[in-house]
Amino acid sequence: MESVVRQSVRSSNLFSYIKYIYDQHQNNTLFMKRLKALKKIIQDKDLHTYFQPIVDLQTKQTMGFEALNRPETSELFSSVDSFYEFVGQTDCVFLFECFCRNLSLQRFKERLHGDLLNKNFMLFLNIHPNVLLDKKYHSGETLQLLKELGIKPQQVVFELTERSAVIDFVEFERVLSNYRSQGYRIAVDDVGSGYNSLKTLIYLKPEFIKLDRSLIQYIDKNSEQQQLVTLLMKYAVQAETKIIAEGIERQEELDYLHQIGIHYAQGYALGKPAKDIHLGKIRVGDHENRGSHRERSLY
Repeated sequence: MESVVRQSVRSSNLFSYIKYIYDQHQNNTLFMKRLKALKKIIQDKDLHTYFQPIVDLQTKQTMGFEALNRPETSELFSSVDSFYEFVGQTDCVFLFECFCRNLSLQRFKERLHGDLLNKNFMLFLNIHPNVLLDKKYHSGETLQLLKELGIKPQQVVFELTERSAVIDFVEFERVLSNYRSQGYRIAVDDVGSGYNSLKTLIYLKPEFIKLDRSLIQYIDKNSEQQQLVTLLMKYAVQAETKIIAEGIERQEELDYLHQIGIHYAQGYALGKPAKDIHLGKIRVGDHENRGSHRERSLY
C-alpha cells in the first residue's frame, strides 16, 4: 500500500513539473509574439492618437490637450491596459516612450487647423519618470523636433504618472530643474490614487496637479472627497501650482468644481478624446428655465 502511495506522489509531481514546463513555454511563446507585434507597431507607427481638451473653468477657455496613444484591439492585446502593462515588462520602454512623444507632437501639429493654429495650446504628454532619468534620453532631440514643428517648449507639459513611484527624489528634482530651464513644464498625474502623492508633490513641485478621478466622481455628494480636494487646493495656492480635475462625467461634478474654484477640468462632460482636435464644450445652466442647458464651445 505504501509503495502505491509513493508511486502516486511521484506521478503527481511529474505531472505538475510537465505542466509547469508547458505553461512556461506557452508564456514565453506569447511574450515573443507580443514583443514582435510591439516592434511592428513602432515601425509602422500603428497607433491611434487622440486628444482630450483641458478647460479653464474660470475663463471658459480651452487651455490645452492631453495626447493619448492607443493600439488596435487584437488577440494579443485585448485592452489598452494590457498593452501598456506589457510594454512595461519589456526592454522597449525607453524606445516606445520616445516614439509616442514624437508621434503625439507631430500629429498635434498636423491636426491643428484654422483659427486653432494661432492659439498657444499646451500639450500634455504622458511619460514614465524613469525615461527622464535615462542617460540615453537627450532632451535636445525633442527641442529640435519642437523647433521644426513650430511648437514652443513652454507649450509642452511632461505628465508623470503618480503610480510610477519616484525613488531618488533629490536626483529627480535636479533632472526636472534642467528640463524646466529649457521651458518644459511638469504635471503629476493620478494624485490621490497612490501612497506617495504628498511626497511627490513636495519634492517635484509640479506646475500642474492632476487629481485622480476617484477623488472627482460624485464629489458633489461626498463630504470626505470635498474636504480632501479643499486641502489640496489650499496646498496648490501656497505652492503656486494649478489643479486639474480629471474624469468629470456629470454636470453636478462640473458645477461643484466650478463653484469651489478649481482651475482646470478634463473629462467626458467637457470633451471626449478624439482624433481630430476639438475645443472643450460645457453645458451652462439656464437659471430662468431650471433643468434646461445650452452648450457652449470653449476656446
